[in-house]
Amino acid sequence: MVVWGASHAWNFLPILVLLPLQAAPQDVWKAEASETGELDSGFHLLYELKPEQARVQFAAWQAAHPEDPMGSAAEAASYLFEECFRQGLLTSEFFLDNRRFLGKAAIQPDPGIRSAFFAADLKAQEMARVQLQTDPDDLNALFAMTLSLGMQADYASLIDRQQLESLAMIRKADEYAKRLLAANPDASDAYLALGTANYVIGSLSPFKRLFLHFKGISGDKRLGLEQLEIAALHGHYLRPFAKILLGLAALREKKYTVARVQLTELVDEFPANSLFAGELAKLRTLPEATAHGESSVAHPKELVSPVR
Repeated sequence: MVVWGASHAWNFLPILVLLPLQAAPQDVWKAEASETGELDSGFHLLYELKPEQARVQFAAWQAAHPEDPMGSAAEAASYLFEECFRQGLLTSEFFLDNRRFLGKAAIQPDPGIRSAFFAADLKAQEMARVQLQTDPDDLNALFAMTLSLGMQADYASLIDRQQLESLAMIRKADEYAKRLLAANPDASDAYLALGTANYVIGSLSPFKRLFLHFKGISGDKRLGLEQLEIAALHGHYLRPFAKILLGLAALREKKYTVARVQLTELVDEFPANSLFAGELAKLRTLPEATAHGESSVAHPKELVSPVR
């Protein structure tokens, strides 16, 4: 079938929705920090590049909340993040080099990490679907489905290079993100799913965008950047991840000041993360930004215009 072989650009789609394509569940939005301590601690450890320690915290959450799909989704996120870091997929070298970024060759994953990732990810989806059968507007379940489907799309595109499967998962994740934001407009982390898809699709060549348009898919590059910035400013678990993606997207757009701000804040918050520190060090060799008005974010309610 010529459709996906016609271009390497489809590999570009899911990198920006990588990992916690999530919005915090209802109990996290309303609960005290102490009530979600294991989740918060686990994600903090994950952003410090300590996935094994993060999984200890996620396991504690699962033991205390056996019916909550978030525990399994967080566990799956730890495996995906670990594999992406191991493969160098979260660096400017990969992100800005189209020959690597848009390449077709599948990456050889660690078999153990791969097996553990899919086991946890599919378990999260199964648990969330059960909850949605009882309550279609369950925010926690909508959150878990958005996260788990987004991570499955990431794995399919970045590692397996199965672009048809990846795009199908992106569409599904996008649907759950819309439902989540409709039920709770303050679920700022959901804007990562919407913003990254809009930015990536809007960045494709006119020919590729036309092809996707006939498939019923369109994107808006500027809107995507604005939505990414909302997630970076107001997100919960996913805020640090949104910041690194916003920083990398800013580099692509030659908005060096925006990139520098995001990376500096990440290094301040996660000084043990060699990835963030390394990207900031590389950025210091680039020209200073000269443009003005690099960031202009509309009100969140004006940005609920996800991939159509």
